[in-house]
Amino acid sequence: MNGNGMRPGIILLREGTDTSQGKAQLISNINACQVVSDAVRTTLGPRGMDKLVADGRKVTISNDGATIMKLLEIEHPAAKTLVDISMSQDAEVGDGTTSVVLLAVEVLKQMKSFVEEGVHPQILIRHIRKASFLAVQKVRELAVSFDINTPEGEEMLLKTASTALNSKLIASHQDLFAPMIVDAVKSLSQEADGLDDLRGMIAIKKIPGGDVRQSFLVKGVAFKKTFSYAGFEQMTKNFTNPKVLLLNVELELKNEKENAEVRIEDPEQYQSIVDAEWQVIYDKLDACVNCGANIVLSKLPVGDLATQYFADRGLFCAGRVEDGDLKRVAKATGATIQTSTNGIFEGVLGTCVNFEEKQVGDERFNLFTGCPNSLTTTMILRGGSEQFIAESERSVHDSLMVVKRSLKSQAVVAGGGAIEMEVAKYLKEHALTIEGKGQLVVNAFAKALEIVPRQLCDNAGFDSNDILSSLRRKHTQDEDGKWYGVDIENGDIMDTFVAGVWEPSDNKSNSLASASEAACVILSIDETVINPRSQDPGAANGMMGGGGMGGQPGLSNTMAGAMDAVNAQKGGSRSGNLGNGVSYLKGRGGG
Repeated sequence: MNGNGMRPGIILLREGTDTSQGKAQLISNINACQVVSDAVRTTLGPRGMDKLVADGRKVTISNDGATIMKLLEIEHPAAKTLVDISMSQDAEVGDGTTSVVLLAVEVLKQMKSFVEEGVHPQILIRHIRKASFLAVQKVRELAVSFDINTPEGEEMLLKTASTALNSKLIASHQDLFAPMIVDAVKSLSQEADGLDDLRGMIAIKKIPGGDVRQSFLVKGVAFKKTFSYAGFEQMTKNFTNPKVLLLNVELELKNEKENAEVRIEDPEQYQSIVDAEWQVIYDKLDACVNCGANIVLSKLPVGDLATQYFADRGLFCAGRVEDGDLKRVAKATGATIQTSTNGIFEGVLGTCVNFEEKQVGDERFNLFTGCPNSLTTTMILRGGSEQFIAESERSVHDSLMVVKRSLKSQAVVAGGGAIEMEVAKYLKEHALTIEGKGQLVVNAFAKALEIVPRQLCDNAGFDSNDILSSLRRKHTQDEDGKWYGVDIENGDIMDTFVAGVWEPSDNKSNSLASASEAACVILSIDETVINPRSQDPGAANGMMGGGGMGGQPGLSNTMAGAMDAVNAQKGGSRSGNLGNGVSYLKGRGGG
């Protein structure tokens, strides 16, 4: 403490650091989240609009919430939480990525007035978590279970696949894609853990051109013809019950390194070296042919010599096959990928009923069908433009994930805002049993759930106030009104369960839990510290008190320049030594 009794100023943060805290900071974070939700709000539902996002190199047209959130490159630190929950929903369930963001932001919006009135955030968080727990429990109570092995169960899966495609660009082609998607996912469910590797076992290949109705499903493996050398045209392109050999071996003539030195005494010895190099590749090729394989696929290049060698003996070969495709072929045919051509025996070879090379649009595809292991499938998507096919792929992926989730949970709920309205009604009734501020918080949470049917109405151009009033009355007064949601076609209300608008119960449970958790995270932030990006690479060390070269405290360019000027006048340059009697610098930027 100095002479006049004043405490010296303590500087903890770098100059230019932005700090804000308290109620104003919390409201600022909520406002930022509202801006983010406005970007994806209009994409919800069957009448949702698409967004065009251009990043200078690529143009993306999509109404998938997770895709848009990822492409927006949000900088606001609190609003990034919304990107995380959207990506989490996409990975976990596949669908509902827009609604989870809307729910989280609407909960925050409802809590904003409480924050402004001085209610402590921890009280809000406690009751939000309680309301979320009750909501998830209610969804599980309302869920309708089904058996996938019955015709009704098959219909359930088709309806959930169609509902997931409803809001997508390919919604008018549900009759084509929904059965394909259900077939692909059901083939995975034959193994206990088959559904867990959905991305690895179901491949989606995109071929621009043609009509979207020309898309088809291959019950097996299909991949684009790889780069090939001369002699490829002479190969056999069609086999029945072939033996398949999979390699991770390079089948090319390899020369010695340029800097290799070999001393010879006779020119004939040089020829023996060249012959040995050729013998190495011929030994590999002979091993592949002698094992009885008809088809040879390798992850590494297959050269022109090997291509011609196999063609002369009636074999088919392909090199540079993608890792994912090679693994799918191994899984489907029962083959084992070999890292050497030595000791190949029949047990490592795979087989299938039919192999053919087929023209699809402008591309040639290698197709393995009738495989002994029917887990793997490939979907070939066609379309007029690259943007359309890319959005089709995202739509199909979402639907695949929804059907996978339906198979796992074997329970569905009605969509169209019906489940949200029913849960909101239950929470409002439960709120009356709570004393104190918790009653208002749970009531506000219930009101936030109504954002889903409200936004569905707004996006379809209907009067949301009229339709929501009708829904509240139906859910409250009628015993059979629990499945009533928004009728998008006629601008009214209807029983969406009867209409076949079904979603997996896990979808809604995950949405409610994720949205509540995100809202709680943002409400729990009472201070934000944003460190400035340093203009000077060495400034960060100096500001934070880190040592420079030789243990000297780092200095900013400005200070260093001033010291150089002073020292130059005294006939010397700045050195790493400090002045007499000074052991270290203390204060901002000091050691």
